[in-house]
Amino acid sequence: MDLDSESAERFANLALSCIHREYPNKIAHTLSSDADVGPPHELTPVFYGCYDWHSAVHGHWLLARLARLFPGARFTPRARAALEKSLTAENLRREAAYVGAPGRESFERPYGLAWLLQLAAELHEWNDAQHLSSNLRPLETVVVDRLRAWLPKLAHPVRSGEHSQTAFALGLVLDYATTLREETLIDLISTRAQQFYFSDRDCPLAYEPSGEDFLSPCLAEADLMRRALPRTEFAEWLRNFMPQIPSGPGSDWFRPAVSPDPSDPKLAHLDGLNLSRAWMLEGVAAGLPENDPRAAAIRSAADAHARAGLAAVTGEHYVGSHWLGTFAVYLLTRRGLQQK
Repeated sequence: MDLDSESAERFANLALSCIHREYPNKIAHTLSSDADVGPPHELTPVFYGCYDWHSAVHGHWLLARLARLFPGARFTPRARAALEKSLTAENLRREAAYVGAPGRESFERPYGLAWLLQLAAELHEWNDAQHLSSNLRPLETVVVDRLRAWLPKLAHPVRSGEHSQTAFALGLVLDYATTLREETLIDLISTRAQQFYFSDRDCPLAYEPSGEDFLSPCLAEADLMRRALPRTEFAEWLRNFMPQIPSGPGSDWFRPAVSPDPSDPKLAHLDGLNLSRAWMLEGVAAGLPENDPRAAAIRSAADAHARAGLAAVTGEHYVGSHWLGTFAVYLLTRRGLQQK
C-alpha cells in the first residue's frame, strides 16, 4: 500500500477542490456582538473551505505533505500555488486574531488545534516552505498557548470517538512537539498522558464502534501511549489494556466497520474510522519490542482496515471527500510513525 505519484495526485485533487470552496459550510462561531457576523471567508480568511475549519486545516496539511514528498509530481505546482494563496502573513495574522479572541478559548479544541500543529510541523520540515512556516507562526503560537493553558486544567480525558477525543489530539501534538524539540510541551503531554491513561485496564473494544465514530477510543489511547512509554513498558501496559489481542496471525479479532450511508455527514465517519484504525494499529505494532507475538495479528487487522478504508475514498460525496483524503494520506505516508 505504498503511495505513488498517481495516487497522491488523486488525494491532492480532493483537497484542491475544497480548500477554497466556501459552501456548504458548517461553522462553529460564537457571536459576541453584531460585529462578529460575517461570511466564513471574512471570519477565517485561510481556513474557510472544506466544509469546516478543521477540515480546511488538514486539507492544507495534505497539500503540504504531498508537495514535500512528491516535489516533481504533476500536481505539485497547483498544490504549492494553493498554499501560497492561503498562507499569507496577513491572512494568518487575522486567523490568529480570530482564534485568540476572548470567548473562543474552546474553539476547535482539541482536534482542529492538533491538526494546525501538524501543519506547522510539516512546514517546519519542508525546506522550500520556510516563508510559509514563518507566516504561520503567530497562529501556531496562539494554538500552543491555548493547549498549554487547557491541559493542566483538564480533570479527565474525553473518550469519545469524534472530534472531542483527547488521546488522538495529544498524539498529534506530541509528534509536533517532538519535531520542533519543544521539551516543555513534550513533558506536559507525556505527563498528562500517563496521568490520564496509565492505570487503564481492559478497554471495552467490543463496544466499538459507536454509530458516528471516526476515531477508536481504545486504539487512539494505545497509539498515544506507545509514544509516551518505553517499548518494554508499553508492551506490558498493552497486555493489561487490550488483553483481547491474540498472540498469532489473523485479523478476525478486529474487523473493519461498514458505513450504512456514505452520503450522510455523520454516518460517513465510519469510512474514516477504518483509516484511522489502520494507522493506529500500525502505530501500536511499531511500539512493541521486536518479536512480540501480538504484532502479526495487529498488522493483519491494520491491513484489513486500510483496504476497507481506502476503498471508500471515492470522492463521490462531498461529506466524505472533503476530509477522507487527509486520513488516507496520513495512513499511506506513515506520518505517525516517522518524523520524515
